[in-house]
Amino acid sequence: MNKQPIGIFDSGVGGTSIWKEIHTLLPHENTIYLADSANAPYGLKNKEAIVSLSVKNTEYLINNGCKLIVVACNTATTNAINYLRNTYDIPFIGIEPAIKPAALQTKTNTIGILATKGTLSSELFSKTSGLFASNIKVIERVGNGIVELIESGKLHSEDMRSLLSNYLKPMLEANIDYLVLGCTHYPYLIPILLELLPTNVKIIDSGEAVARQTKSILEKNRLLNLSNANSNNQFITNGNPKVLASLLNNHYKVEYLHF
Repeated sequence: MNKQPIGIFDSGVGGTSIWKEIHTLLPHENTIYLADSANAPYGLKNKEAIVSLSVKNTEYLINNGCKLIVVACNTATTNAINYLRNTYDIPFIGIEPAIKPAALQTKTNTIGILATKGTLSSELFSKTSGLFASNIKVIERVGNGIVELIESGKLHSEDMRSLLSNYLKPMLEANIDYLVLGCTHYPYLIPILLELLPTNVKIIDSGEAVARQTKSILEKNRLLNLSNANSNNQFITNGNPKVLASLLNNHYKVEYLHF
């Protein structure tokens, strides 16, 4: 059982930022990464559609023997993870914007959150935000267009820089000192954001915390792969395989599959 893979799915290639953190912490775990790029972005869809797509991805991963599933998508987590946990007898790890550490550490009492519409308008985000950020100012921006540019291989384009500058402007005017990235595609923006942000603004994403939680749940359920053999990592997309391969530095074979 322990050699069965960890399943990871996202609305596209962004969840590879989470896969990298998991693989770094748990290098001997086998993985299957599923990029539902044909349906990206999830952030503009309604809850019913997001749940339906999450079910499709989950069933593919379960049918391929996964022992645990990481929902490497903030929008899918905030809209569908409760349904998935209530429906399938397998551990699920979800992802939420890391509001808590930003809210606890801010000195200016103002933080920025860049996320999708589906995440910012969800019940789970509202609950988390109310719990940890009720006494501070939160500048929310919906990152329309970011996922689409990344999925089409235009991560380092002028269009991306222009879009980010536009989204950051009201945050910087409000004097944020933390920027929370609320989408797993967004860690790939960090090199660009570091150029656009003043040095006092810290960037927070959920990747490391998700990897630690994955390890913890595997240990708790006695599902850790204790083998020292090289891991088998499978990458599947229903979009452009070259975009996914490029984010993996072309170190892994990417399989195109209509699912």
